[in-house]
Amino acid sequence: MADLNPAQSQAVRHLDGPSLVIAGAGSGKTRVITAKLSHLIDAGFTGRAIAAITFTNKAAAEMAERFAQQRKLPASERPTISTFHSLGMKMLRTSGRGIGLKPSFSIFDSDDCAGLLAQLLQTTDRKLIKLASAKISLWKNALTEPEQALKEARGESELRIARAFMEYQATLDGYQAVDFDDLIRLPLKLLRNDQEARKHWQEKLRYFLVDEYQDTNAAQYALLKELVGDRCGLTAVGDDDQSIYGWRGASLENLKRLGQDFPNLTVIKLEQNYRSTRTILHAANTLIQKNPKLYAKTLWSALGEGDPLKVLPCDDDEDEAETVVKRIQAARFEKRLPWSDFAILYRGNHQARVVEQMLRKEHIPYQISGGQSFFDKAEIKDLCAYLRVLANEDDDPAFIRAATTPRRGIGPQTLKVLGEYAGERDISLFQAMFEAGVETRLPEKQLFPLRQFGEFINRLKWRAEREPASEVLDGLISAIDYQLYLQEQGDERSATNRWQYVCEFRDWIAKRADEDGKTLIDMAQHISLVTRLEGRDEEGDAVKLSTVHASKGLEYPHVFLIGVEEGLMPHAGREDDSLDDVNGMPVDREKIDTERLEEERRLMYVAITRARKSLTLSWCRQRKRARQMVDCQPSRFITEMQLEPEGARNALVSADEARKKLAALRAMLEARGNA
Repeated sequence: MADLNPAQSQAVRHLDGPSLVIAGAGSGKTRVITAKLSHLIDAGFTGRAIAAITFTNKAAAEMAERFAQQRKLPASERPTISTFHSLGMKMLRTSGRGIGLKPSFSIFDSDDCAGLLAQLLQTTDRKLIKLASAKISLWKNALTEPEQALKEARGESELRIARAFMEYQATLDGYQAVDFDDLIRLPLKLLRNDQEARKHWQEKLRYFLVDEYQDTNAAQYALLKELVGDRCGLTAVGDDDQSIYGWRGASLENLKRLGQDFPNLTVIKLEQNYRSTRTILHAANTLIQKNPKLYAKTLWSALGEGDPLKVLPCDDDEDEAETVVKRIQAARFEKRLPWSDFAILYRGNHQARVVEQMLRKEHIPYQISGGQSFFDKAEIKDLCAYLRVLANEDDDPAFIRAATTPRRGIGPQTLKVLGEYAGERDISLFQAMFEAGVETRLPEKQLFPLRQFGEFINRLKWRAEREPASEVLDGLISAIDYQLYLQEQGDERSATNRWQYVCEFRDWIAKRADEDGKTLIDMAQHISLVTRLEGRDEEGDAVKLSTVHASKGLEYPHVFLIGVEEGLMPHAGREDDSLDDVNGMPVDREKIDTERLEEERRLMYVAITRARKSLTLSWCRQRKRARQMVDCQPSRFITEMQLEPEGARNALVSADEARKKLAALRAMLEARGNA
């Protein structure tokens, strides 16, 4: 408590009714949440009756670690510190029978869901599959049932996706499986439909602290409200100026509703920033004032004025990449800083390519935040599904993926019936496949390929327990003719690249198994550990590359924000013909455009407030788009930050200046070396 400022202390000590803590960027909200966990225990709550909920596993792990440093408690007495989805999974594992789920239900990841949608839509068009997946996710987050989605669908494309949603949900139910969004939707359904479960969870968890509250969607807010109940044991921590996930269902309306649903809500503002200089905060405050305010606040800092913001006009994206990289090199030489002090942020992933090329050319180490793990590649997950079934035949998601990749005559309807039978018997799909009772549900035509697959897995398992891992894996890849399958999935170049990853995976398995004396079964059991260990070098000395969305919650001493131009920042958005009307009523396009611009402005605000000591913006006079050069204009946000016209004249830096400065520094270093 002694380390908290007055506003932080008030937020921690307030227990008389629900509270909303408006926590500006860098204002120490994680410190407040962990301190409040301890204060609640001091006030008489048992640790296990408190839940601290956030949005990412990384944030939950950091919060748990900070709390553990403050308070040593036995495992059974510790608060629940988890994501919304982890809590939902726990609720369903414990009480899911109340809505017809067996405790060992399967969880489909995004790749599993995409595969199912591809079958239901009868397409390999990845763009359509991605669009359908996003649309179904938005429907689920808005608590829209498939029947309602079909009724309200507009346009042929949305009708097609709504029909697929009906089949998709029915198939998941039949498989005794859930997707990511169901981990919120179904616990809510459980609490509303099962009074015993509702009473159990409201008694079990008696106080909630919710981090990043502005990112909650309709389903998450409804679940939270049901759990909190009439006790109003709630502290929500968030910032309306950092709400940047509207495109995936997050709703600022939840901040408004909190005051309506909890009339005695106490609002506490954290406005002292412990991260950035006054210059950076002035730009952030000036920009965000253009947006309408739910709760007005002004960030301030005691860290001094700091370096002026710089704006770099560049000729094109290659010049932009070279200019930024040269300036990073110059600053590192001049100030003797590690590479990890620098971050390059951008609006879209496609902007990273030319920057990566320049960093590689200059032999500068870099790391891309949120880059795809080797084990997240579809072809590696395909093969891992087979290995997971070898190691554990009760792994239903792995069984479904392996049984349908490549296709072998086992379709969604077959698996749905098998899943329903397995759910009634409370056994795995693999076990159900061989039971005599399933013969009354499935005709021979559908049952034969299922059992043929099961026998193939059993033969492979016998070999995997006795023969060298590399030989068994080679036999598996050959038996399913996986190289031909890849060739049928896309163009020759894509198939070649994907096959190369398969060969790398095969070689890695062979080498590790040979060195450690492990069977393929042993290796399969270690795959999940290996995937968790991947990325441990994230804290290494390297320049960080990240989208602004992925950088939220992070901070860097020196930030370069590239592509600050109209069409990128703010993003132009997409034209959507289906928005012409909704049920015959015209859409208010002006309102949609205004809301989109406000979210883009919040995104810019988030980007600015990632910087601790210096912030450099860049924009291009021309940029390559679809192999053509197009003229660009600096972002309106530069003007809104009052960097134009007067400020920009002093802050604009030519592309040559960085190169000349770096050359002078190198010459100076060489002269010292010769001396």
